[in-house]
This record gives sequence, C-alpha cells and structure tokens, in this order.
Amino acid sequence: MTGVERVVVVGAGVAGLTTAIVLAEAGLAVHVVAEEIPGATSLAAGAMWGPYLVEPKAKVDEWSRRSLEVFRELAGDPATGVRLTSGVEASRTAETPPEWATTLPDYRPCEAAELPPGFTAGYRFTVPLIDMPVYLRYLLRRLEATGGTVEERRVPSLAQAGPADVLVNCSGMGARELAPDAELRPIRGQHVVVENPGLTEFFSEDTGTSPELLCFYPHGGTVVLGGTAVEGEGGLARDDEAAAGILARCAEVEPRLAGARVLEHRVGARPTRAAVRVEEGRGTGGTRVVHNYGHGGAGVTLSWGCAGEVLGCGEEGRISFGDL
Repeated sequence: MTGVERVVVVGAGVAGLTTAIVLAEAGLAVHVVAEEIPGATSLAAGAMWGPYLVEPKAKVDEWSRRSLEVFRELAGDPATGVRLTSGVEASRTAETPPEWATTLPDYRPCEAAELPPGFTAGYRFTVPLIDMPVYLRYLLRRLEATGGTVEERRVPSLAQAGPADVLVNCSGMGARELAPDAELRPIRGQHVVVENPGLTEFFSEDTGTSPELLCFYPHGGTVVLGGTAVEGEGGLARDDEAAAGILARCAEVEPRLAGARVLEHRVGARPTRAAVRVEEGRGTGGTRVVHNYGHGGAGVTLSWGCAGEVLGCGEEGRISFGDL
C-alpha cells in the first residue's frame, strides 16, 4: 500500500472496529482512537442482521450481502458471539415481506396458527444473531492480533486524532461535530436484557417507523428485548417507563418472558441520516479523510460491507488506499 504508513480510525463501535480490522488485515498500520472502547451504542444493539430503514438501497443491498457472508463464516466459531438462528418476523397488517428476507435460508410464509394473536402476516427464516458484548470483544482481539492498536481518549476534532496519513471517521453521532454534519441525527434505542426462560428462536415485529418496537433475541442464557426508536433523542439515561413497555409488549407475544429476571438495560443513539455516508475528502491541512458513518439501526448489518468499501477493491470510482 504505497504511500500510507499510518491510518487512524476514529470510533470504536462496530463500524470503527470492523473497518480497522479490514484495513489492518490488508497490511496497513492501524490505530483506533475513541472516547469509549467499545462504543456504547454498538454495545446496546440487539442484534439481528437485516437492512433496517436505511439508504441508499443499491449500496445497502451490496454492503448487507457482504456482511451476511462474513457473519455466516463467523457463526462457525462460538467465541465470536455470532449464531445462525431461526425465527419469525411478523406484522399486524397483511404486508409483503421485505425483499432481503425472501433470499434468506429456510424462508417461508407463516401459517396463521404460527402467529401470535393480533398478527395477520409473518414469515420464518434463518439469520445471524449477534451477541454484541461478546462480538465486540472478539473484534478487539482480532484487531490486536493483526498488530492494530487502540487508544481511549476524547477526540475534539479530526485534526487532533492524528498524526496519520489517512483518517477514517467512524465516529457515529460524534460525526455531527467532527465532520461536521448537520444532517446527522440521533434515534434513541433502548433494550432490556433478561434471563432466558428457554427461548431458542427470535421474534421481530415489522413496526415500520413506530417509536415502539417489539423484538426478542435469545443469546444462550440471556434474551435481549426491544425496543424503542425515539426520533431526535440522543440521551443515554435509562427510561423506566420505556423499559416497562418493552417488557409488557414482549411478554404479550411470548408469555414465558413475563416475570423473567431483568439483568441490565442498554441504551444507545443510532446515528441516522438520509443516506449512509461512505466517501473520501480532505481534513485540516489536507489530510486524507474517509467517512464511514450514518448507518442508523443497521450498523451491524452494514459493518463488513462498508469496511470493504473504505478499503476499496481497485475498481474505478472506489477508494483505494494503494493510490494515496
């Protein structure tokens, strides 16, 4: 990679760590700097692979497919926290399934008897579930194994993140000030983690743009219950009223969750914009900057695809660190 001696990745959420790994495994000297390692919003994710209210569609489809390939490979190693899990996504209105769901293994429409009361349509498929605390620890180990380094400190500006030949901005909501990007906005999400009463399959409701979500994702001895999507709110304090609503909605669909012991509450701010931003530019003093943020609720789903986009593949119009 001629001309590049040092790459600094700003941000240690799933986007930042995945991007750092892809760059480091391509032979670059990579240093990650972030205020929190790993990032709080990524720790709070559920997390199930699936493109979630994010654009641009053509690129999202490409990035999602690449991530799906990687997650299927990682699912073979329990230490990654990734598992291929079957379950149901359902709707209270008779809507057609999203295009991405129909391409998944074991996809089929649900029979009426398979749906909870009040639901009129649903479909079953197998998809990667990611236990985020386990997975983020795995990413940190993998990065360190390549010789990548991490540093926990606040970055008040991209200029203060270096020195670097290339800066990669994976700062999530921090990009609103660091880029700066006034288009970026938070969507507050909250999950409740409970002891698993014996669930082995996921359930997710297609709630569209509602601020009240309904999903539960089993991860061995725990289940992550969701959730919320509160537009414009970025505070990370626990909302007890929202937590009670999450518990009630999930228990209505799965009675075994009623009374399950609460282990923790997870809150994050999904960094959202009209379209995911993966593009290059110039920082203060002419330093090369590559932006990779604005993934909304699909950060995990897009992580490996966007990281590959940052590295580039040498095709015309793509970023190539080898040309710097």
